[in-house]
Order: sequence, then C-alpha cells, then structure tokens
Amino acid sequence: MEQLSDDLNRIISNQQNLLETIPAMVLLIKENESVEYMNPSAKSFLGDLCKLPESITPEERTTISKFQELVTKTIQNNRVGETLETTYRESHLEYTLSSFEGYKGDSLYWLFMRDLTESKKQLAEISLFHNSIETILSHKINELKESEKTRQKLAKELNSLKEHLKEQSAECKMVGSSRALSELRDMVFQVAKSDATILITGESGTGKELVANLLRESSNRTNKPFLKINCNTISDSLLESDLFGHEKGSFTGADSKRMGKFEVVDGGTIFLDEIGDISPRMQAALLRVLQDGEIIRVGGNSPVKIDVRVIAATNRDLASMVQEGTFRLDLFYRLNIINISIPPLRERKEDLIDLTTHFIRKYRQAFKKDINFLPQSILERLIEHDWPGNVRELENVIQRAVLMAKNNIITENELFFDLQPGNKEHSAQKNYLQKLDGHTLKDIVADVEKDVITHVLEKNRGNVAHTVQQLDIGKTALYDKMRRYDISPKDHK
Repeated sequence: MEQLSDDLNRIISNQQNLLETIPAMVLLIKENESVEYMNPSAKSFLGDLCKLPESITPEERTTISKFQELVTKTIQNNRVGETLETTYRESHLEYTLSSFEGYKGDSLYWLFMRDLTESKKQLAEISLFHNSIETILSHKINELKESEKTRQKLAKELNSLKEHLKEQSAECKMVGSSRALSELRDMVFQVAKSDATILITGESGTGKELVANLLRESSNRTNKPFLKINCNTISDSLLESDLFGHEKGSFTGADSKRMGKFEVVDGGTIFLDEIGDISPRMQAALLRVLQDGEIIRVGGNSPVKIDVRVIAATNRDLASMVQEGTFRLDLFYRLNIINISIPPLRERKEDLIDLTTHFIRKYRQAFKKDINFLPQSILERLIEHDWPGNVRELENVIQRAVLMAKNNIITENELFFDLQPGNKEHSAQKNYLQKLDGHTLKDIVADVEKDVITHVLEKNRGNVAHTVQQLDIGKTALYDKMRRYDISPKDHK
C-alpha cells in the first residue's frame, strides 16, 4: 500500500512538473463555473484567474467569461480535440480542448493554448515583402522609361553650361550681372579717376581687394606703383616703420636710414586692408598723411611730402568703433570721403551662376580637369546656401569640387560647404530652416522620416532587424514606410 502511494505521488509530481515547465498555456476549466488551474505560462499571459470569486476583478471576470464561452462553443460544435484558432485582445491564439474527469466526477476541460502572434506577423511581413518586390520592379521599369528623358534634360544642362563658359570672358574682373553688382561697378568707374581717398566696406570674402584692384586699374595712376598692406598681420611698431620709414639709430637694428612704403609708392596707390585693426598711434600717423600729405619717419623730425592715393578696406563697423572710442572720428571722416559698400553674396544670388562658371573655368584649367557639366540640382543647392563666407567660400567650394570630380561632372559627392568657426550650430540650423520654407508640415515630417530611416539603414548596412530595434518600430510598419518612400534595404548594404 505504501509503495502504491509513493507511485501515485511520483506520477502526480511528474505531471505537475510537466505542466509547470511546458511553454504552452494550460488551463483547467469547469464549464460555466470557474478556472481551476493555470500553469505559469498561462498566468504570465492572462493573469491569475484561479482566485476566490470575491477576489476577481471585473476585467478578470471578462477574461474568464471569454474562455468559458470558448469552451462551450467548442463543445457545442463537437470540435473537442481539434486544433483551432481564436483571438484574444490583439493576440492570435491556437488552442485545443480536451475533456477531463475530476476526482469528484466533475466535468472539466483542459485548454491548451499557444500564442501565434509573432508567427502571424512574420507571415504578414513575408507577404508584404513579396508585394514590395512587385512595387520595386514597377518603380525600376518606370525609371528605365524616364532614363531617356533624364538623359535629354542633362544634355540640355550640359550645353547650357558650355555656352555660358563661351560667353563669359576669362579676364572678367568683377563677375556677375545682378543689379547690385552693376551699381557697384558703375560707382567704381565713376570715382576711379579722382584722387579721393576711398573706403571699401563689406563682410569677409566679398571681394574688397578685387574692388581695390579695379579702382587702381581704372585710375590715372594705373602705371604707377601699387602696394597692398594687410594692417592686422604686422605689429604696431613694425607697421609704422614699414609705412613711414625710419632714421638711422631710431631703434635697435636700425643701422641705416630707410624709406617707407608711402615714399616708395610716391605718385602711386597704396591699399590698406583691415584698416579697422590699426592702433591709436597708427591712426594719428595715418591722419597726418591724409590731412597734410606728408609723413614723418620713425626717429625723425622733418616731414616728408608725398603724393599717394589711399584706398582702405575693412569688414568692421568703423562708425560703431567711433562711438565706442576705439577709432578716431577725424580719421573716419578722412577715410570715408567715398564709401564703396560691397553687398554680401546672399543678397545678390543672381550672380551665383556667373561666379560658379567663372570658378569652374579657373580651376578646371589649374587642375587640368574637363569639367563642363553642372546639374541643375547642384545649382539649386548653391542657391539655397546662405554663403556666410561670401564669394571666398563659393570659390573654396568650387575649387574643392573640381579637384575631387572623377569625370566631367560635379555631383553631390563633391559638394561640401565650409563650416564657419564659432557659428556652426546657428548656420546649420538657419540653412536647414530655410530649406523648409514653402513646405507643409505633412511634407516636412515625411521628409524627416524618410531621411531618418535612410540614415539608420545606411548605418546598419541595410539590416532591417537592427533598424527596427534602433527605431523602436514594428517590422510591418517599417516595411510600409519603406514602400511609401521607395527605400530598398539592398541599396544601403
């Protein structure tokens, strides 16, 4: 008898262990009454429904009713023992009902269930993938049909650039045909013949030195000496000696008398760039030159008469510096007799095609590259850019693009814009926001979503599973978006 009891306990224990460890959900249900048993898998999925009636929540009571109804329906349809399917909330379940007689003669039923949700999703993704193949093939066929139109369009752009290269003189000094540049050019020619001091103002990279060159070449002093001095590259003491000369023994190393640049270019023109950076001492010395037409050498006492035309340039606001007390008012008036203000490139974007063509001509000759193709898409990107570095930045961009070009065309792969020191975030944000002008919020969100999906796919080398995990999105949803935006994972492997 004791042996029989041990055998029964062992059988019960083995059955219990089996029910507790199998991954399928197992419930023991008394028809139209209660849930008598649930294994851990079932409790994890449905919650513990084996409670006293007074402890069961309304939501749990609804769940019990759902499965009681499932048992009753299966029995009525005489489908006990068959493998069937049902849904619970958003899950797809496979289930089998088996009768079981309780030790008290109760009519019970085992309900075995398996969650098919992931399997269903995978089947849906496979189906979607097959449908996507047909869509992709359709897109490819359309692309092939459009290839001839695209070729003709590019050929037209190519011819347009070639004609522009032929029309534009390689010797052109001030490139562009905008109204602002035409007015600037007219003013230069109008004042060039006079001997008046001229102040050229404008942002860095706008071409102040180019204007100074044109002023000198159009003046009556074109055959006389022309010297350029960058005032912020020479120390104060050396600048004074360099401009005005010095007497023998005036300072250590002054072994002999030396003429300064103002004496050397007597009768000619001197260009003082970055004039806003000179010291108060130099400001006083320069005022004497402009006011009296004479200099005093360093260490000397006798004035020396000179006849020099002064052209000065600065990217600083001299009027504000006068207000701040860092620039002499009397010198400002002497310099500002004629002011030529150069507009920034962002205010005269009509000149972009002329300037771009000019720099392509210049650097294709320098690098021996036969660049004669500028796609419209590249020109549009150049026009959209804000050009904080002005014409100098444009020249850098084109020089780099021509140098890196592999064939006779400049593509997106060769177009890189300069980063402005100390203002990277602001410039990037400004340029990005400018690109959004004229677009609806829906289009903007779609563009951003497309860019994000493409970026993450490229980062993951086309691995959809990793992309799904990183973006925290379902595979079905991702495939749907990729189909909508015509994105193929294969293109990013």
